[in-house]
Amino acid sequence: MTEPAAPSGKPEISKLIAQYRPDMSPYEDLYRKLHANPELSLQEGTTAAEVASRLRSLGLEVRMSIGGHGVVGIFRNGIGKTVLLRAELDALPVQEQTGLEFASTKRMVDVADNVEKPVMHACGHDLHMSSLLAASKLLYSCRDFWAGTLLILFQPNEEHGAGAQAMVDDGLYDEGRHAIPKPDVVLGGHVISMRSGRVGTRKGPFNSAANSYKAVLYGRGGHGSRPHMTIDPVVLACSTVLKLQTIVSRESDPQEPVVVTVGALHAGEAENVISEEATLWINTRAFSIRSRDRTKAAIDRIINAECQAAGSPKPPLIEATGFFPLLYNDEATTEVVSQAFEAHFGKSFDPNSPASMGSEDFANLADPVSAPGCFWNYGGIDPQLWDDAKERGKLEEIPGIFTDNFLTCAGVTKADFPMQAITIRSSHLFFSHL
Repeated sequence: MTEPAAPSGKPEISKLIAQYRPDMSPYEDLYRKLHANPELSLQEGTTAAEVASRLRSLGLEVRMSIGGHGVVGIFRNGIGKTVLLRAELDALPVQEQTGLEFASTKRMVDVADNVEKPVMHACGHDLHMSSLLAASKLLYSCRDFWAGTLLILFQPNEEHGAGAQAMVDDGLYDEGRHAIPKPDVVLGGHVISMRSGRVGTRKGPFNSAANSYKAVLYGRGGHGSRPHMTIDPVVLACSTVLKLQTIVSRESDPQEPVVVTVGALHAGEAENVISEEATLWINTRAFSIRSRDRTKAAIDRIINAECQAAGSPKPPLIEATGFFPLLYNDEATTEVVSQAFEAHFGKSFDPNSPASMGSEDFANLADPVSAPGCFWNYGGIDPQLWDDAKERGKLEEIPGIFTDNFLTCAGVTKADFPMQAITIRSSHLFFSHL
C-alpha cells in the first residue's frame, strides 16, 4: 500500500484518518450501551469484559484483572516504539437527570461505604472507552503505515485516584507476570465541557495535585436545652470551615494557585441533640509540593487551634483519604503532539490551554517507568448547543462533568467522537517518528 507523503517524507496523517476511519455506528451504539450501564469504582467487571471482548475482536492480545478490573490490549506491529493509550472504566455515584432514552437508572452498593447509590457516567468515561476502541480499530486498519507496539489500557478506579497505581503495583509492567512491555510514551485525553471539535493542551503542569483528608472534631454531647453543659462540635465545625478559607485568601501567594474545599460536613442526627463529634471531608489542590505541604500544615494548625479554643476533650483526628499526583506534560513530547494537532485541527487547537485545578491519576502510569507523557482536553458539547449558549452569554448554563445532566454530543447527535481522530493523530506520530 502507498500513501501520499508530506514534503518531509512522513505520511499525511489526516489522509490516513480519512481513508481508514471506521464506521462509527457500532461505536455510537457502544457509547449508548456503556452510558446506560455504568459501574462504580472497584466494580467495573461487566464494563471490563465488554472492552476486552472488543479488543479481542481486533485480534489483540488481552490481559485482564490487573489492579482490579484493569484491561490491556497489546498489538505488536514490528520493531518500533511502545505507545500506551489510556481510557477509564468507572462511573460516579450520581442520579442522572439528562432525560435521554438510554439514561442510566442503575443503582449499586458502593463498596467504599456499603451504601446503595445511583450510578451515572457523569465524567465522560463512556465516551473515552468507545472512542479509544474506535481509534484502536483505525490504528489496526492502517498498520502498514507504522511500526511498534500499541498498548490500549482501560483503567479501573480512576475516580478515587487509585486505579493507575493499583495496576502498576499488580505488575502491569512486569513482563514476567503479564507480558506487557514498558511504554516509551504514555498518552491520554479527557472530554470536557467545551465545544466539540476543540482540542487543547500545554507543556508543563496541566492538572493539579489533589489531596483529600478526613478530620474528626470532638465535642461533648448533650440535650439541646442545656448547651452550657456541652461542647458543641457543630459550632466548632462551622468556625473551622470559615477559618480554613483564609488559607487561600490570606496565607497563599496569589501567584501560586491553591484550592481548599470542605466538600462535606456531618454532625448529629436530630435537631434537639448536640452530638459528640463532627467530621469534615477536606480537599486541597496545588501545582507544587511546596504549596501542597504549606496548605496541609495550615490545615493541621487551624483545626488543632480551633479545637483547643473550643475546649475539645481530646485532639482532633486528621487522616489522609486520597491523593492525585501532579499531571505534568513532558515538554518534548507535548511539542511533537502539538505540532501534529495544529497541522490537523488548525485553529481549533490551543497549544496553551490554561492549566486546570482538576486532577487525574494518569501520571501514575508514566512516572513508575520514567516514560514521558502528554495529556490533552477535547470538547464534547454539541456545537449548536454551545454556539447558542455563547451567543446568549450563558455558557455557564452548559452542564459540566460531575453534574447530573452532563451530556456529550454523542448522546444527542451522530456527531463524531473527538478522541477517535486525536488518538490516531498522536499515536501514529510517535510510532513513526519519535
